Amino acid sequence: MPYRSVNPATGEVITTFANHTDGELQSALSVAHSLYKSDWSKGPIQPRLEVLSRFADLLNERTEKLARILAQEMGKRVSEARSEVELTADIARFYATNAATFLAPAKIQTPQGDARVEYHPIGIIVAVEPWNFPYYQLVRVAGPNIAIGNPVLAKHASIVPRAAVAFEDVVTAAGAPRGAWTNIFASSEQIAALIEDDRVQGVALTGSEKAGSIVASQAGKYLKKSVMELGGADVFAVLDDADVDKAAEVGAAARLFGAGQVCNGAKRFLVHKKIAAAFLEKFTAILANTKIGDPMDESVGLGPLCSVSARDDIAAQVDRAVKAGAKLHLGGAAVEGPGAYFQPTILTNITRDNPAYFEEFFGPVAQVYVVRDDDEVVELANDSHFGLSGAIFTADIDRAKALASRIETGSVWINTRSSTAPELPFGGIKRSGYGRELSEFGIKELVNQKMVVVAKD
Repeated sequence: MPYRSVNPATGEVITTFANHTDGELQSALSVAHSLYKSDWSKGPIQPRLEVLSRFADLLNERTEKLARILAQEMGKRVSEARSEVELTADIARFYATNAATFLAPAKIQTPQGDARVEYHPIGIIVAVEPWNFPYYQLVRVAGPNIAIGNPVLAKHASIVPRAAVAFEDVVTAAGAPRGAWTNIFASSEQIAALIEDDRVQGVALTGSEKAGSIVASQAGKYLKKSVMELGGADVFAVLDDADVDKAAEVGAAARLFGAGQVCNGAKRFLVHKKIAAAFLEKFTAILANTKIGDPMDESVGLGPLCSVSARDDIAAQVDRAVKAGAKLHLGGAAVEGPGAYFQPTILTNITRDNPAYFEEFFGPVAQVYVVRDDDEVVELANDSHFGLSGAIFTADIDRAKALASRIETGSVWINTRSSTAPELPFGGIKRSGYGRELSEFGIKELVNQKMVVVAKD
């Protein structure tokens, strides 16, 4: 697939990039492997942390320029784009500050003698990343692996090449040596060949279930460690004692964030029957009155999807759901005119035999289910192929904690929407993937946890 930067608000082709040749990729591998064998990877951690600190500073300095690239290239509202750049800087700074502590040797109590676990780099990591958070997705790999000393070859999504180049430029400007972070414009076949190479020792992917299955299969075939963050069909549960106004407001923001193209965005709204009518009325009013338009307009609440093809896909998905018996409560169609815009949409009356019941809707489409009690919340939440995250709204925190323990996901958020932060582990279970990114947990996924034992005298 060609690497093209297209403005989804207008359809304008901004620029294109040629794929790297097999020879160029082999050269990138050689440079990265040489770096792995050098003092950069094997020596003290402090020089690597200094790069991460400068990287964070440069991101903050270039926030406006970097945010405009996201708005122009994948349609992200500029306010959201600024927040993404700031979060990217926060993650880099988090690892610059904390990685030395996370990677310090850990003592083990044992009668065998003096034992400890040391953390060492393992080699080149191949990262395959998506378009919906073009900088944040990259720094989730860059932050911990630069700190560890694992060189990274990063294949970004084909529709955000300017963001990929911009990210690499900032890493380089921060003082990272050649090979520490290399952007590659590669095909699926070339990625498969890279994973097969003995110099590559790990794979990180964020993307669709289909892409994860293909890449994880290749990694497994060649016994490479992998971390997969895939799709989600997150629940947003509103219990009978919840603040309905707050739940409707937060729920609407959670569904429209990133034009609904967020893996851990609220997608399935499970609302207690006692407050279902009130919630649906308020939720519908917010979505119906959301201003749609140019992502560079600060007053806009919903920008375009990432591409016209993505808009057409979500339109077809809504149409299939309605034909299978779902009720179209709001929206359900593309916005007339240029650009990849789609109306905020609400589907109700979705039964288990409707294909929509098990699908991920990657766009501004909410499913609303009415539930009788907490047991039905758990039943519906867990009756899913996915298990990324979820949210629960209630006045009773103990009740929420009890429910959270029963819901099969990587995280649960109480009285707020599912989100992310540098210090919090991110990842899921089932078809949402495996492994964790961010936090102390994430930095220890792609390392050699080496045990060293000194026997007793």
